[in-house]
Formats: sequence, structure tokens, C-alpha cells
Amino acid sequence: MDGPDLTGQTVLVTGAGRGVGRELLLATADCGAKTAVHYHTSADAARETAADARERGAEAATTVQADVTDPDSVDGLFETVEAELGDVDVLVNNVGDFAPAHWESLAFETWNRVLETNLNGTYLCSKRALPAMRENEYGRIVNIGYASSERAMVSPKNFPYFVAKTGVLMFTRMLAADTADDGITVNAVSPYVVENSDEFPADLPRDRPASFEDLIAPLYFFLDPDSEYVSGENIEVDGGWLPETV
Repeated sequence: MDGPDLTGQTVLVTGAGRGVGRELLLATADCGAKTAVHYHTSADAARETAADARERGAEAATTVQADVTDPDSVDGLFETVEAELGDVDVLVNNVGDFAPAHWESLAFETWNRVLETNLNGTYLCSKRALPAMRENEYGRIVNIGYASSERAMVSPKNFPYFVAKTGVLMFTRMLAADTADDGITVNAVSPYVVENSDEFPADLPRDRPASFEDLIAPLYFFLDPDSEYVSGENIEVDGGWLPETV
């Protein structure tokens, strides 16, 4: 899949050691970007991702540890990336815990962690990235949402995740409006079930989950220079999933 030329640009993907974050980061490495592989606890996986990024054409690749729910840790994350690779041009907010259990059975710590990693992490990283993006009059922020969150879909199972992802999409729209005059775009990619998901429903749209390539395509679109007028948008990668019961 051909992507935009990201030579000279610094890309930070949160939670890039494994899964979707890893694949999105490697996709930007294919485009020649300088890549920052963020991780919280998966140091070995992050190092492997960085090594793969270099092999696939990244101008540079580094790993950086941080807890995206802690403001001081996020400051340290960006300071490290800026010192090693330069200002962040592209931020992909991918981190977000998932708790597929009934809301009453969740420990309070788990409830908070789901909300904080998905929503607070997106807020803190975006806020920290913005000053340099505004000064440079260029920036691309892509948030990872969840399909049908715009419809305020809820369920007793995994409830805090739905709440947090709805907040991520609201934040995406707000931030797009707030940066409309700054050369910055803010958009979201919202999958339903992805090939590495922990759980698979009995009936999948088009008889398969979304592949990593299905998620990379909208990422490339949002990062393409020709998409500079597209901001505040959400692309649902769900195969035409219709969650409503008729």
C-alpha cells in the first residue's frame, strides 16, 4: 500500500510496541518518517518494533517509555522525542485499555484505567504536542476511536470503554475546530473488530475482522498533503456493521 512521503517528519504513536499501534507506526516507517515507539511496560516489544521500523525505511527510530495518564510522564515522553527526533509532526493516540466485563464486576481501578488511558491519555498527549505544531503551522493528530461511538452506543459490558471512546470523538471534533487556523488537522479512525482483537462476535461484517491494512488506509489518507482540508472527521472501519436492533 503506497502512503504519503513522510521524510523528515517525526511520528509518535502511543502504545506502539504491539498490535494496532505497532502496525500503524510501521506503516509510517514505510513512508520514511522518523518514528518514536511509545510503550508503558512492553520494553522488549517496543525495541523490536523500532528495529523493524529501521529495516522498513524509517529515517530514525527510538523507543520511549511513559504513562500517558500522568502529565509529568507525558512531558518526559515529548521531551525525549524532541531531543532525539525533533518536534512531533504526527501524533497517533492509540493507547486505550479495554475491559470486556459487566460494569458492576469491574474494580474501581480498572474502571478508572479504561477511562484514563483512552480519554485522558488522548487529551494529555494532544495538549503537549500542540505548542510545537502551532508554532510550526503544521501538525497531524489521529485518534483511535471505536465504531458507532458517535451514536452513543452503550452496553452493560465494557461500559467505560464506550464512554471513553465517545469522549475521544467529541474531543477530536472540538480540537479540529480549535486548530482550524493553525495548519493542523485532527481526525479519528474507529474500528469495530480488528484481526488482533481479544474477542470475536459470532457474526462479523463481511465474514472477517478488519485487517491492519484496513486501518492503515484511512491513516494514510489523513496524513496525505492533499487531505489538509479534512479535519474533525471520523472514519469507521467496521465493514458496514449496523449495531441497531430492528
